[in-house]
Amino acid sequence: MRRILVTGRGGQLATGLEASLPAQGFEAFLVGQPDFEFDKPETVRAAFAATRPDAVVNCAAWTAVDAAEDDEPGAFRANALGPALLAGLCAAARIPLIQVSTDYVYDGLKGEPYHESDLPHPVSAYGRTKLAGEWAALAGNPMTTVLRTAWVFSPIGRNFVRTMLAVGAQRPELRVVADQHGHPTAAPDLADAIAAILARTRETGWRAEYRGVFHAVAQGATTWHAFAEAIFAAAQPFGGPRPVVHPIATQDYPVKATRPADGRLELGKLHATFGVTLPPWQDGLMRVIGALHQVERS
Repeated sequence: MRRILVTGRGGQLATGLEASLPAQGFEAFLVGQPDFEFDKPETVRAAFAATRPDAVVNCAAWTAVDAAEDDEPGAFRANALGPALLAGLCAAARIPLIQVSTDYVYDGLKGEPYHESDLPHPVSAYGRTKLAGEWAALAGNPMTTVLRTAWVFSPIGRNFVRTMLAVGAQRPELRVVADQHGHPTAAPDLADAIAAILARTRETGWRAEYRGVFHAVAQGATTWHAFAEAIFAAAQPFGGPRPVVHPIATQDYPVKATRPADGRLELGKLHATFGVTLPPWQDGLMRVIGALHQVERS
């Protein structure tokens, strides 16, 4: 296995994989809009035929959580029908598919970390369509690994870290939700984990235990408020802003889509199966803040 087709070119995770895959001896072939669109299945088939991949990592998705409430059919096409098409192509080629999913498949009401065996119960259009994508990927290809991740951030794109730094530079005080819990996960760390999973699969050949759902998030959980505080503390040595961050309740920051109140996840299955563990979220934050500083200096 050498050639890896990565969808979602230009996105946070695909960009991370562009660096992580070659480090494990893979060739990364990134595809994205406008020449690769799930709404135009012929472009997907053409990219697959041109690349002739040994495995596929699907990072392409509708990720605008609130906008999905207004256009669930559009989100479904991207998050469910797209993976279904890729799964069929992978099955025909007899190659692995890694489908990237989300903690939004849970309602966040369990009160303790979720196991992969817990029954999903999405409470948003985004969560429903991503869960449908999991089912489609697993049903369409026997060699499918689903990775549920959360709170992804990176040096590029729209994410909480970059938003906090931008807004914090403009305002002396911020209000951030303090009653939602989850795992901030650096895209470069997740990309390294995916590359390591593919390396293990290449080394051992496909095994039955590789099929299924796995939690792939950074170690440790926190709240959005505590995450914001950590972001400003990490950026301080680089001259970053340091606003006062006030904790607020979810109800004080109304949005269209319901978020899981407690998206903490059990992490042992990924390590037990693939020997892969992501670093603590604090390490990922320092990695991304350092990369942002390097970009500013260059």
